Amino acid sequence: MSSLASPPAVLPLANEPCWCGSGRKYKRCHKKSEGRVLQGEVSPMRTVPDHIERPSYADTGMVDRWDEPRVKSPEIIERMRHAGSVAAEILRLTGEYIRPGITTEDVDAYAHQLYVDRGAYPSTLNYHGYPKALCSSANEVICHGIPDSRVMQDGDIMNIDITAYIGGVHGDTNATFFVGDVDPQSRQLVRITEECTWKGIEAVVPGRPISDIGRAIEDHAKAHRLAVVKAFVGHGIGEQFHTDIQVLHYYDSRGSTIMRPGMTFTIEPMIALGTWQHKMWDDDWTAVTADGKRTAQFEHTVLVTDDGVEVLTGGDGAVSPVAPWHR
Repeated sequence: MSSLASPPAVLPLANEPCWCGSGRKYKRCHKKSEGRVLQGEVSPMRTVPDHIERPSYADTGMVDRWDEPRVKSPEIIERMRHAGSVAAEILRLTGEYIRPGITTEDVDAYAHQLYVDRGAYPSTLNYHGYPKALCSSANEVICHGIPDSRVMQDGDIMNIDITAYIGGVHGDTNATFFVGDVDPQSRQLVRITEECTWKGIEAVVPGRPISDIGRAIEDHAKAHRLAVVKAFVGHGIGEQFHTDIQVLHYYDSRGSTIMRPGMTFTIEPMIALGTWQHKMWDDDWTAVTADGKRTAQFEHTVLVTDDGVEVLTGGDGAVSPVAPWHR
């Protein structure tokens, strides 16, 4: 990924040459992306000390998949509780570190050390070659934004996605944070997105189809005239970062998997102010809304229990500890 120059304090007029030196008029070059997130420079991949247990892909970037049981053993579940609590703590501390004027690269370096200090491996690091310890997705970036040299601006909203590998299992969670003084529309978007996540969590009932989750999320988003991004889904999780369970965040009757006690998966709706459609950057990771409007996301790893659901990345110390209406 190439480094991009920063725009000047005073921007050119529409028909003047663009500030970037392309030779094109400003209106036909950077003006069309004004206010949007631009790619920055990505630093080299950091290392994790050898004493920390690592997933099989850590050294090669190649992910081997196997037929992991959907219903976890009590011993695996207990390890996932710990991984979930570690991930939740790292997410909270990383969110507290965010502020205008620092880069997403700074945030990644801070979080990377938090993982190491807790004896955890950042699950995203070298997963299919992904270069960083977290995903940082600002404003119109839906998901999988790569931390880089971009400076966070006052008024941004920033999703931070944290997954910790510890004890041979993964715990996955994320939240959207305010960077400085954020406008009311964006604040409402973040609030409704968190509510959508918990509507989905509360729809987890053993014996019911997994499509109930998407129905609950979509109904709440539509009630507030917001869109559910369809291209990215929740997933099964355990000893593998991603297993074969798929959790759609909108209703589709084909989502007929029956939820059973012992299943573990993520619920992570991405909710947008405008269209649900997306575009990809040329880094093959970063997804943005097709219309450039803002989007937000929250995520928890959940366990289906005999009588409902346990949130493995919630509770005391989590960014989103319980449903907003229960606080």
